[in-house]
Amino acid sequence: MEPADMTNHGDDALSSRTGAPDGDDRLSEDRSLVQQRLAVRELIDTEVSYLHVLQLCASDIRSRLQQLPQGDLDVLFSNIDDIIKVNRRLLHDLQETASREEEQVQLIGNAFLEFQEELEQVYKVYCASYEQALLLVETYRKEPELQREIQGIIEAVLPQAGPSGLSFLLVIPLQRITKYPLLLQKILENTLPDTSAYAVLQRATSALQDVVTNINEYKRRKEVASKYTKVEPLSLRERLARINTHTLSKKTTRLSQLLKQEAGLVPRTEDKEFDDLEERFHWVSLCVTELKSNMAAYLDNLEAFLRFWPQDCNLEIPGGPVVQYCYLARDLQLQAFPEFKQQLEAQVWQPLCSLAKTLAGPQNLIKKRLDKLLDFERVEEKLLEVGSVTYEEEAARHTYQALNSLLVAELPQFNQLAMRWLGQILCTFVTLQRDLAKQVLQRAEDSLAQLPHHHLSEPAFRKLVEDALGQTSHQLHSFQENFEKVLPPPTTQPLLPGAERQVQALLSKYGPGKLYQVTSNVSGAGTLDLTLPRGHIVALLQNKDTKGNSSRWLVDTGGGGHVPLRGQKQP
Repeated sequence: MEPADMTNHGDDALSSRTGAPDGDDRLSEDRSLVQQRLAVRELIDTEVSYLHVLQLCASDIRSRLQQLPQGDLDVLFSNIDDIIKVNRRLLHDLQETASREEEQVQLIGNAFLEFQEELEQVYKVYCASYEQALLLVETYRKEPELQREIQGIIEAVLPQAGPSGLSFLLVIPLQRITKYPLLLQKILENTLPDTSAYAVLQRATSALQDVVTNINEYKRRKEVASKYTKVEPLSLRERLARINTHTLSKKTTRLSQLLKQEAGLVPRTEDKEFDDLEERFHWVSLCVTELKSNMAAYLDNLEAFLRFWPQDCNLEIPGGPVVQYCYLARDLQLQAFPEFKQQLEAQVWQPLCSLAKTLAGPQNLIKKRLDKLLDFERVEEKLLEVGSVTYEEEAARHTYQALNSLLVAELPQFNQLAMRWLGQILCTFVTLQRDLAKQVLQRAEDSLAQLPHHHLSEPAFRKLVEDALGQTSHQLHSFQENFEKVLPPPTTQPLLPGAERQVQALLSKYGPGKLYQVTSNVSGAGTLDLTLPRGHIVALLQNKDTKGNSSRWLVDTGGGGHVPLRGQKQP
């Protein structure tokens, strides 16, 4: 029996050394494998169901809610189309893993690692607009008839929505993104730690937890920023009503901090990354403002041009090209130019105004960041000196950090989109002008063929016009010279009897450069108008009256008063 005992002990020792599983271990592994497969099946099946619900929301439900404004639909369903695209590709990759059962768990982990950034981006956008969507739902509940219509549409497509209706649909994407880490954790718990799939699943679970954390942080930052992006047009009385002891204290503290920085008493926080982004944003804002100003002037000039109809005037040129010109000008004035103006307002001016309006939010946010930066710097100084801060001061630190992080993250994208928007507006403007020129040329083809110089090339026609203008300019110059030669020279009338003393008084008071002599009898027709004989001497005080009329002069006759004189007289 001793050898037998030794053999048994040797087998036990061998089993212990090699790690071969006994019956209980095998049973445990089989049970884990079954649980793992069930967890994988739950992940894929729930993904199929989730994607089906999203597609119903995007197609059937959204298309039937025609009683809601398009702006409301954009808020309610946000970027659901982008979510569908990403999740459809994710589901395809998950389903593809079924054909490779031995590597399925590892492939699932790799798939989530691959889609980590895309999931975070699309769900960030959706979660950021979720609160605004809930506010819309609350407004619908205050209108019973509208609420019944919406509820009927949702129940007809998705009976499982129940009485919650829109609220049930809106929360589904939020629930799904937060459930991914839990589903992966469930698979991870039933995966052997010594397998290669375990490490991949561990990284994927951690990555999806980071996604949820980042989305929550982004949502918090957006909520902080939303308080400062709204631009309220307040009256002076409303602004004064908002001033209290607390606001005065904050503004005084910020001003003190700013003055100390300007004086070099305390250091200023340097943030080159943000400074570069801010400079770029202000450059974009300046471009938008200048283009809007120029476009407003362009539209005003176009409006003035459309009010001028020379073709309806009597040009006193019988027949010939004038008839063709009038026909063409009337045709363009009635159709081509008004259509161009309408397209310009719809495709250039309105988008430009919308772009300028979108700049207001970031501009206000950047201004608020500066205020919060001053608060942050003051709190940091106190933290270094004292070692602790109040709850309100800690909240001020977090507010600045949230605003700064949000601006640094989103200003680059905003600047890029704004520049793309601005470039598209300019391209549209150029295209509309090119189309107008093409349309004018097409309409003018028949008329141009009947003009006397239609056979000339463009350079030859330009030369012809320049020669004609040059000749006309020479003729006009000669006419001007001849006209100046025949103008009657100024005449000097003899002084009236007894006027020497009056002239001497005016001369000593105003000097010779201000004295004028009436060259013809003047009869006053209006109030304060003078009646003066020819030869009377007056002193010119102003060559127009108080209303800017240059045909009435304000003169001193030497009689003790200043009276307007009607009519300009030569010196």
